[in-house]
Amino acid sequence: MAAEQDPFPGQPHLPELHVRLRSELGRIDEQLRALLDAMDRMQGLLDAVVAISREVELPAVLHRIVTTAMDLVGAHYGALGVLNETGDHLEQFITAGLSEHERADLAGTGLPTGRGVLGHLISHPEPLRISDIPAHAASVGFPSGHPHLRTLLGVAISVRGEIYGDLYLSERRDGQPFDVHDENVVMALASAAGIAIENVRLFEQVRVGAEQFQRLLLPALPDLGPFTAAAVYRPAAEPSKLGGDWYDAVPLPDDVVAVVIGDVVGHDLHAAATMASTRNMLRALLFDGGSSPGAVLTRLDRTLQALTDNPVTTTALARIEREAPGWRLRWSTAGHVPPLVITPEGRVEILTAEPGLPLGVDPGEPRPDHSRLLFPGTTLVFFTDGLIEHPSHSLDESLDDLTELAAVHSTLPLRDFVCALADHHPSDGHDDMAILALRTPPA
Repeated sequence: MAAEQDPFPGQPHLPELHVRLRSELGRIDEQLRALLDAMDRMQGLLDAVVAISREVELPAVLHRIVTTAMDLVGAHYGALGVLNETGDHLEQFITAGLSEHERADLAGTGLPTGRGVLGHLISHPEPLRISDIPAHAASVGFPSGHPHLRTLLGVAISVRGEIYGDLYLSERRDGQPFDVHDENVVMALASAAGIAIENVRLFEQVRVGAEQFQRLLLPALPDLGPFTAAAVYRPAAEPSKLGGDWYDAVPLPDDVVAVVIGDVVGHDLHAAATMASTRNMLRALLFDGGSSPGAVLTRLDRTLQALTDNPVTTTALARIEREAPGWRLRWSTAGHVPPLVITPEGRVEILTAEPGLPLGVDPGEPRPDHSRLLFPGTTLVFFTDGLIEHPSHSLDESLDDLTELAAVHSTLPLRDFVCALADHHPSDGHDDMAILALRTPPA
């Protein structure tokens, strides 16, 4: 019987095709896995850059850089050494991954001195991968109590072309030494980290400059004898939120003292400039006869409408004058939060009364005046809403919290008292705040 002929002479047999196909599919599968792994790393890197850029305080940024790098390459330990101005030794050393026991063992060792493999990266800021630290030529061992490390990945971080510090990672959790992929992703992170560090340093410069500008616009309290007075201003957390909060105290003829607190709507340079012009106009109006606070605010509102395009402003204005057996407080508010009064016995009251409209809404609307007798040893507290404003609390809840806080600290000297209110305020801290307190002399 004749042998069966191959219908496709010169072509591979079917089993051979299967082998080749499986091999090709395996290769494609490996490439897809590598691609997916690269995509995961890239997404992780992007997420890391976003997370770092959200921080606005330098210590938080530096710690986030370390922990993020550890997550990206699966490292057990991480550290960031910040160089001094000369760049020859470390002035900060931020660590992560150490257990409480390990931290306790290292508590007395101080900063690394820049010897060993850490010093090698300081002297030679190229990426450094070591698979066996003890065998490295630059290794000098570890201080007493230090975990014994075997592998290291080190990358320098530059800010504006200058070496800012070095990022160190050690001991991959899978037990393998760091590879070129780890090095590449950490180098990319280090580039983003340098930008984040520079941004937060600029952020801090802007914040300090904004605070200084705001404080320059606020007056130094004059001698208000026989009263004692103290004031404190705290800027908003964000530098873009330069505010329009202000306070003022003015001695007037006939032993009268005027005090004012105010808040211009908005958080920018315009609000701050408006605050300054409004305060100056109000000062001029205060010296014009014995007008009541409500009448003065009415004239101020009409003057502002005629001469400026200033935004809406809330304010509280008070006059304190002698009246036996103590002093008479007369006040009027323009849409402002009510002041507090603390009696000589330590009881805190909210001076709730008809608030009137804010300045810039309707200058023709009459402004009510209010009056109260103040006994010797009474404390008045004027403040802006940044002291109490909280998105999760109603105004009444925040005012109640403030009265409790004021009661706790009411016996403090006045300067310490206003600082305690500012330090422990019930607000969320995202608005600037001003506090002005005045205390009548004891009997």
